[in-house]
Amino acid sequence: MESGTWRFLMSFLPLVIYLLFIIYSGYNSPQPTTTTSRCSLLPHHHYWIASKRIVTPHEIFSGAVEINGGSIISLVKEKDWLERVKNEPVIDYGEAVVMPGLIDVHAHLDDPGREEWEGFPSGTRAAAAGGITTLIDMPLNSDPSTVSEETLQLKIKAAKGRIFVNVGFWGGLVPENAFNATILQNLLNAGALGLKSFMCPSGINDFPMTDASHIKEGLSVLAKYKRPLLVHAEKQQEVELKDGDDDPRSYSTYLKTRPSSMEETAIRELLTVAKDTRTGGPAEGAHVHIVHLSDSRSSLELIKEAKSNGDSVTVETCPHYLAFSAEEIPDGDTRFKCAPPIREAANRQKLWEALMDGDIDMLSSDHSPSEPELKLFAEGDFLRAWGGISSLQFVLPVTWSYGVKYGITLEKLVSWWSEKPAKLASQDLKGAIEIGKHADIVVWEPEKEFDLDENHTVHLKHPSISAYMGSRLAGKVVATFVNGNLVFEGGKHAPDACGTTILA
Repeated sequence: MESGTWRFLMSFLPLVIYLLFIIYSGYNSPQPTTTTSRCSLLPHHHYWIASKRIVTPHEIFSGAVEINGGSIISLVKEKDWLERVKNEPVIDYGEAVVMPGLIDVHAHLDDPGREEWEGFPSGTRAAAAGGITTLIDMPLNSDPSTVSEETLQLKIKAAKGRIFVNVGFWGGLVPENAFNATILQNLLNAGALGLKSFMCPSGINDFPMTDASHIKEGLSVLAKYKRPLLVHAEKQQEVELKDGDDDPRSYSTYLKTRPSSMEETAIRELLTVAKDTRTGGPAEGAHVHIVHLSDSRSSLELIKEAKSNGDSVTVETCPHYLAFSAEEIPDGDTRFKCAPPIREAANRQKLWEALMDGDIDMLSSDHSPSEPELKLFAEGDFLRAWGGISSLQFVLPVTWSYGVKYGITLEKLVSWWSEKPAKLASQDLKGAIEIGKHADIVVWEPEKEFDLDENHTVHLKHPSISAYMGSRLAGKVVATFVNGNLVFEGGKHAPDACGTTILA
């Protein structure tokens, strides 16, 4: 090599050495712990959460959770964690419970098209204030319903920059797409986490009901994707009300129009095709999930039998079926109308027993709001009022408050609201406080009681329609972390809506 060339190359040596030093130092120095992001109330992305009660899949312990870049990177018990903390900030929540954020697999946010009912901003603010870190939005009550790739894209676009928690989407299975595998495949390829169908009229014109033949076709497509079909299992029946027993202001009148046999008949039909999901069956890989079970008797027995036969089936119920009973609902108070309906106290007792025994797998809100005018408060007509329980912000304290007498534990709460919903929605990095999981966390005080009255801040668009207003509950949410961002604390939300859309 000529001496001039050699001297030219050697002139770059100091620069090369300097760059190597900078790179090496960067890899071995602590990452910066501050951020100017408006996504979080906490100006750090590397920090610790300490508590006397941290709920993990294996134990409840006193110690700390280390979070960096939106993920959980270590768990340390109390005797060790003070030695581990270096320069990172520590948020010490004392005796408050730290557990995985709730995952609500059944919510109607009505966006786009019916934002006057709820909408992504108010719905996800309420979710964050209630400790819900992920929710899966139903395909109906928005306009249009989510039954194709194109309509799913509308929903994804509507959510962008407007959600404070993580939001995924179920697609719709309706007669118009059930026999067209291409439409269903495009919907699933576009990111729908699974499909949802109704076996009775939904009340939404572009979301008609399906029968076993449609469901069978849907399961055959879902099998290839290993995703679930969620089913509203009621079968319409003709019910004749007798004279003198048909007062539309009486809840008992409405209850007579939707007997438990509607659920039983639908589930019996559904299970004729759900057997295809067994190992070796034509729809192996698909899964059937029965939503908002209300009937704790014959319907539940059918589900238990299907599980024992090897059908891939799960079932949820909702807090309103566990909190309220038909005998307690005042005349004309249409806040309590939903489908399937809230049944008698004896039925509620059996639902709790089934949930505690594991026969009911999980819980969901079935948050289904509307404009107050649609509830017909002035008339109090249960037969004509729009049905649906508005509940998204309250499901954690409601479940805890009403579950104490049945022996509810923190571990069961996490199973019903985090671990099993995460599995249903195939969210393997959510649903537990473990190393490598997303830092989706709720901090709350189970012993703290509060009144849901005009002095309590409610983030739902229409608080007056919620059947829970006027209740006294236990279990105050202190803070909610989504993807490592502190999105809610002390009644305040982060300035920006930085939740992520979850696509399969």
